[in-house]
Amino acid sequence: MKQASIVEEAVRSGINYIDTAPFYGQGKSESAIGRALKNIPRKAYYIATKVARYTWDLHDQFDYTAERTRQSVERSLELLGLDYVDVIQIHDIEYAENLDQIINETLPTLQKIVDEGKARYIGVTSYVLNSLKEVLERSEVKIDCVLTVCRYTLIDDELTNYMPFFQEKGVAIIHAGALGLGLLTFRGPSEWHPANSDLKKAAKNAAEYCKTKNIDISKLAIQYSCALEGVPIQLIGVATLEFLKQNLKIVTRSLSKDDLKVIEEIRQKFFSTLAVKNWEYNDPLFEQIKEYRAKNKQ
Repeated sequence: MKQASIVEEAVRSGINYIDTAPFYGQGKSESAIGRALKNIPRKAYYIATKVARYTWDLHDQFDYTAERTRQSVERSLELLGLDYVDVIQIHDIEYAENLDQIINETLPTLQKIVDEGKARYIGVTSYVLNSLKEVLERSEVKIDCVLTVCRYTLIDDELTNYMPFFQEKGVAIIHAGALGLGLLTFRGPSEWHPANSDLKKAAKNAAEYCKTKNIDISKLAIQYSCALEGVPIQLIGVATLEFLKQNLKIVTRSLSKDDLKVIEEIRQKFFSTLAVKNWEYNDPLFEQIKEYRAKNKQ
């Protein structure tokens, strides 16, 4: 019931966009949200879920086929207890063997699902911004939104270089990962974080610098990302009601002059000189998937 309480409180507080996926908890996220939505009027929220990424098992982690895509949507609707979702997205397109399958199979299947009234809009998600650009350039299916992660943060603002293209294409931009998957926190990232050692060290030093100023780097990071104009949706995960309340306070307050000064200082002192500010294709999962696919083609 904890997850249900968080969702209900979020909607009561004015949050109206809910993001989930089969991959999150391998269905547990959709199930929990589905239970919560039973007590919330359908017109009070928009909900997005995804297809194509499912488990941590390499055998079943990614599947962009038409058959699995349709099965996934039907299962998501069942778990959510809904007749339709507002947005259906292809999860992490950069892990596909190539983008041809996305263009020729996954997207046309989603268009059929939209035509059937089981979804309203189609989206694609990727950490790799150029993958989003290529799909938008090649797709004959109308794509309504793109979702990327950690591409407008105190560390990396590469998203701004792609925004004119996305806006020209008429797609909505959704951003997540203001905390850089834990980099921009006092706790620091998990061991699996794919960033290189220089980036991790710079983020740690930035957090320590914020401590000396008695400022929470996480607060600055969230406010910095949320201040980006042209991105109407910033996704921020919350694990508890307390985190929800804290984040609501953060996003509803403007950055002070002191905050802006510290932001400029840490960006200049710790991140401006980094040779690499992202981890595109640095994720070990890419190599694992490549090896798995090569082995299973033999």
